[in-house]
Amino acid sequence: MSRRQEEMSGTTAVRDAHKFDVAALEAYMAEHVEGFRGPVKVEQFKGGQSNPTYKLVTPGQSYVLRRKPPGKLLKSAHAVDREYRVVSALQGTGVPVARTFVLCEDESVIGTAFYIMEFVSGRIFWEADLPGMTPPERAALYDAMNDTIARLHQVDYQAVGLGDYGKTGGYIARQVARWSKQYEASKTAEIPAMDNLIAWLPENIPPGEETTIVHGDYRIDNLIFHASDPKVVAILDWELSTLGHPLADFAYATMLWRLPPDVFNGLKGLDLAALGIPTEEEYVAAYCARTGRSEIPNWDFYMVYNIFRMAAIMQGIMGRVVAGTATSEHARTYGRLARPLAEIAWDEVKRLRLG
Repeated sequence: MSRRQEEMSGTTAVRDAHKFDVAALEAYMAEHVEGFRGPVKVEQFKGGQSNPTYKLVTPGQSYVLRRKPPGKLLKSAHAVDREYRVVSALQGTGVPVARTFVLCEDESVIGTAFYIMEFVSGRIFWEADLPGMTPPERAALYDAMNDTIARLHQVDYQAVGLGDYGKTGGYIARQVARWSKQYEASKTAEIPAMDNLIAWLPENIPPGEETTIVHGDYRIDNLIFHASDPKVVAILDWELSTLGHPLADFAYATMLWRLPPDVFNGLKGLDLAALGIPTEEEYVAAYCARTGRSEIPNWDFYMVYNIFRMAAIMQGIMGRVVAGTATSEHARTYGRLARPLAEIAWDEVKRLRLG
């Protein structure tokens, strides 16, 4: 197992800042979770940066609890109620999600809102180059990842009761404005490339509107794969999901091809053919084939937008580090990526300008 895989996989003792009244939780689950039987042993997952996530082990089965973190929070962030709603709505659609049990918005139970879902066993890969896998295995896992996001984008959001889950139209403009504000609200240092991007992006949004359910954070380490087969059995971390533009969502899942391995787990510069990983062009072509597209115009814009957005998210993590509310011991490492991500995005813009 690689160092990163070992650091991020599995559970650990609950961090002091994220402890809660387990007896109160047991009493709540006894009343609201069908089939529940205590006692509960609580562990905290090592991975995850935003909403503290716990494994609840009982004699009968294991559950997962996702909660808002304690402390002062940015407006609209950590929306566990939205996560619960979308995961519940996607049951039975062919999009792999965990079964949900209950949403609790009563903060008196454990201190913040939370929801409980089933624990889905399987493999989580924390490195995009999939160390330890054979080239055919890597190819199959990437194909499964591509197939799963294509299926998500083809769900009829009206039919599953998510017609009001977000606004339709103007998604990218709203997202640029949102993440610009979030960046400013959590800024801990000046990053000139971010200032440049905040000015450039609104002026260069491509024409054309499409609306689907978007995950908002679709990447390989937010997927649980079957224990042995190249099949996604659950998509995790729906906090940023909404109704939005599918190409913005897909480009986020594809931006790792533009990032080096030391910046947010990228693939740039690796020998993809030897690894068995598709090229960016092949991966995009597979998505287009699955969603009935001939091509994706203005593809580079969607890439720049997503690298900017990730820089803003990383700055939010750094803001939580400074505020003392970060949920992961690796949070500072992530927060430091805001600057290099912004600079990579701005370099992409400069390359575009050169034609």
